[in-house]
Amino acid sequence: MVDGSETLGGALEDVRAFCAVMEFGSISAAARELQETKGSISRRISRLERRLGSALLARTPRAVNPTAEGTAFYAKAREALSLLADAAEGARQARSVPQGHLRVTAPVDIGMEVLPPLIVEFRRLHPQITVELLPTDAPLDLAANRIDVALRATPGGLPDMGYRASTVAAFHILTYASPDYLARRGTPREPHELEAHELAIGRESDGPARLRLTHRRGRTVEVPFPNATRTTDYASVLRLVTAGGGIGPIPDIIAANALAEGSLVRVLPQWQVADATLYAITLSGLNAPARVRVFREFIREALAATTGAAAAR
Repeated sequence: MVDGSETLGGALEDVRAFCAVMEFGSISAAARELQETKGSISRRISRLERRLGSALLARTPRAVNPTAEGTAFYAKAREALSLLADAAEGARQARSVPQGHLRVTAPVDIGMEVLPPLIVEFRRLHPQITVELLPTDAPLDLAANRIDVALRATPGGLPDMGYRASTVAAFHILTYASPDYLARRGTPREPHELEAHELAIGRESDGPARLRLTHRRGRTVEVPFPNATRTTDYASVLRLVTAGGGIGPIPDIIAANALAEGSLVRVLPQWQVADATLYAITLSGLNAPARVRVFREFIREALAATTGAAAAR
């Protein structure tokens, strides 16, 4: 028996050699099957017996026969090797066949406004993949939380996290309002006219609400807002603005559906708040399982179509 403090360590090939002797009836036949020499197979079995502290084969000049301990060990070792073979095949299939369970985390606004219809379509195309969506603004650690894909948006580059990141979409934060609000309050033509309007904005700072705008030709202005409603995420800004609560900065990928439905209108089309990038972060990068790769590519293509359609309007 193996001592409780020991393991078989690197003896997997030795176990396979012993099982081959049991299955093919001799060291010579096992050597031919495993494409090794008789001496190599004999040394493997002797090494395994030393590790176990028990004789597995009774050797004579004419034959080898299993001991009682060898027969008992073979029954469980054969089952363990079969399980390992199944596990290896499962890992190979995960690399090449899109299937299994996919855990995805994303910021709350993207998780609420962007991903649900895309996940429904993704599941229609890949019914063999189940999806678990975890919307949160907390930067969950992928390994600790068993996350397959983390979508994270930032106007700058990502910090070094030790994981692989690839660009999913480039987007713009633009200003929008509802048609009803503009009908009541008028449509601003220049940034300074925004001061007479109400603003719905994220809670980036504790000071006075201000909106920094950049013209497509590069000029930048900063507009103070005495009448601002603050919130924690762009999904809430979207709801405030579509409810007629004022003018608000919203990423175009989040505003796209409301813009297509006519419940939002672009304000100051020559100006924008910022450029930003949505990244897909994974544990394995190019070696990620197939379910991760197809989801990442699906999101990339779907968002490219969304932002392209929004830009055309």
